[in-house]
Amino acid sequence: MSPDTERGPISLLTPEARSALDRSGYGSWRAIATADAVSLAFGFPYPESLPTARLQESTGAVLDDEGERALQYGGGAYADRLQTWVAKRETDRGIDLTDRDVLLTNGATHAIDSVCRAFLDPGDVVAVEAPTFMGSIRVFENFGVDVVGLPVDDRGLDVDAFADRLERARAAGDPTPTLVYTIPNFQNPTGTTLPEGRRVRLLELADEYDFVVLEDDAYGDLRYEGEPERPLCALDESGRVVRVGSFAKTIAPGVRLGWVVAPDPIRDAVDALAAGGTNTFTRSVVGHYCDAGHFEDAMPELRTAYADRRDAILAALATHMPDEATWTEPDGGFFVWLELGDDVDTDALLEEAIDAGVTFLPGSMFYPNDGGENALRLSFSYAEPDEIDVGIGALAAAIDAHRRG
Repeated sequence: MSPDTERGPISLLTPEARSALDRSGYGSWRAIATADAVSLAFGFPYPESLPTARLQESTGAVLDDEGERALQYGGGAYADRLQTWVAKRETDRGIDLTDRDVLLTNGATHAIDSVCRAFLDPGDVVAVEAPTFMGSIRVFENFGVDVVGLPVDDRGLDVDAFADRLERARAAGDPTPTLVYTIPNFQNPTGTTLPEGRRVRLLELADEYDFVVLEDDAYGDLRYEGEPERPLCALDESGRVVRVGSFAKTIAPGVRLGWVVAPDPIRDAVDALAAGGTNTFTRSVVGHYCDAGHFEDAMPELRTAYADRRDAILAALATHMPDEATWTEPDGGFFVWLELGDDVDTDALLEEAIDAGVTFLPGSMFYPNDGGENALRLSFSYAEPDEIDVGIGALAAAIDAHRRG
């Protein structure tokens, strides 16, 4: 009996929850991490990057300085210092916080979910880059909206193609997006970066077609070469950009801390609708860590180590991949997007690749609908450079076997 017709608790789930039962969520792919293979699947920081000793030091300092206040609702002074620290860094990026404010959240996904609660009704349209981060697609789908994909090229979101689509939708009387989600820096999964001209044009379209831009900048601090682009939030003159950041890639995923930067009324609405408060003890520990200068001290070594891994994967791809393969060459972040010939199905390839000794994520995971069947995402963040070369060699062997298979 289907969940739609049977009696009992399952039949009382919302349509969105019942739909989620049929979807392959991000979490279900974590079993790939248990494979005895070179891990190029997930965007995990490499183990030595995790600042165990510094966080232990900060934990002790918080308990010594603030005692039980740090463990109570609301936390102590260090919890508040973190918000001040994030606000200063965002100001240093050129973001005017005169009419905006920072809201700390339990990670970037909590931030995105909270923004969705503030803006989305069932049936609304959310436009995303195609491909984009699969975790965000799942969040949007939970709200019963229509998630549509926008084309991406080697410079990120194709804003001109998006403009053409908006014009056609208006002429046909079709709905236009309420929310446009973009990862402008070192995009997940492609690694591309949106140039300033496209950023400005996207904001013009937001004014013209009355939508909100959700800027996810999880990787902005991890640039390995070239000059940084100004954040969309810094270019925004109409209060249409809601910006999301995270400490997951620059401190540790386990701290589960992120933030939202938004115009004051939007920030207040997101705060009111966010489920639960942040973990104030973790805020205090990270507040001390950042206030003591440990964040800034760690960044040069992080950038160097990740740049070495990026260079290793690009060299390995050039050495091992078949002639028709193409891939992105990111200036930062964690990911390379690899496209293979039309005769390769990367969902089917994955099992063969694991047997050969390497893991990846199939491209189809990163599209709201169909797409990416002959593509895959490679993460260079976790493995050592010499392991990366071994893993790409194994991937090339799996591709060859898949074709002959």
